[in-house]
Amino acid sequence: MNVSGQTHLLRCQCGAVECVGQGAPIGTAVCYCDDCQAAGNQLAELPGAPLVLDPDGGTALTLFRTSRFAVRQGGERLVAHKLRPDSVTNRMVASCCNSAMFLSFDRGPHWVSTLRNQFVAEQPSIQFRHMTKYRTSTLPYPDAVKPHPKFPPRFLGMVLRDWVWMKLGR
Repeated sequence: MNVSGQTHLLRCQCGAVECVGQGAPIGTAVCYCDDCQAAGNQLAELPGAPLVLDPDGGTALTLFRTSRFAVRQGGERLVAHKLRPDSVTNRMVASCCNSAMFLSFDRGPHWVSTLRNQFVAEQPSIQFRHMTKYRTSTLPYPDAVKPHPKFPPRFLGMVLRDWVWMKLGR
């Protein structure tokens, strides 16, 4: 992982697992899909687990290209949690303290979705609030970011642009 720019450090709550995202993230979002909400509730039931869901039920994520993300320490402690046995999404949890760290995929996306609550330093502002058609909270949104019932076209454009840049070797 040789990319210039900022290093983004994630750490589980006990410090045994560390991950790093290198360079600028693809984007930042809060997801309200039913799977993220269900998984966040399941993971909250693990002993001593920090919350995954924000107070309004969203999961705050920062996306990094897979090639710009690495587990730096404690990889042997990471356990994949699947919402359903046939799910392609793996919510990677530090077994030492039950901290959800990131989402990886059995196939598909070229990115890793990292849990913003595990970052050591402040992260870029949230750019998107998507899949809000599944949001059940009546709390007001915590910022002025426009909510989208599905995936906003600009978000999809950012992901596609990053995929093209990756294919071009950038």
